[in-house]
Amino acid sequence: MTEQALGAVASYSTYQEAERAVDHLADQGFPVQKVAIIGRDMRLIEQVIGRMGYGEAALHGAATGALPGVLVGWIFGLLNWLNPVVSGLLLALYGLIFGAVVGALLGVLLHAAQGGRRNFASVRSMEPSRYDVVVDEDVADEAVRLVAGLDSRAGANTESASSRGGRPRSDPAPSRTSFEAGRTGPGG
Repeated sequence: MTEQALGAVASYSTYQEAERAVDHLADQGFPVQKVAIIGRDMRLIEQVIGRMGYGEAALHGAATGALPGVLVGWIFGLLNWLNPVVSGLLLALYGLIFGAVVGALLGVLLHAAQGGRRNFASVRSMEPSRYDVVVDEDVADEAVRLVAGLDSRAGANTESASSRGGRPRSDPAPSRTSFEAGRTGPGG
């Protein structure tokens, strides 16, 4: 998309609905390179998945340290920086063990350093409350017309620009964040 003014075509409550609208535009021969799906009203969701004790901290640290350990050991084996007789796979195994031990120790130390302030494990995600389908201003009228046809056929729960008064609203050229510029899928 260019940095010119953008016109909102429709706003959807789920990414799948916005994606369906863009698919419909593509099926109708609309120049989809002029379309963007923008997530609005971002919120942080932190799902607690369990209690974090010393055992869990050690296990998490071991899992985190194992992969770099394997990779370093394998690279040493490939480049024959050590005895050429020692195979790369054996060095990768040694790296796995060393990385897991060091990771477990660091995991326990970091957990102890927190002093019980965060005794739980969680997964964080960012989720928008709505998804706006926007297009370049020069093709906004055609996009509104095409999406209105999709929405009337499907009976979708959406707020389209045509139902708000015909003409799509025009946002001043927004600052494009990496979220808006490179987002291609839902959630995460």
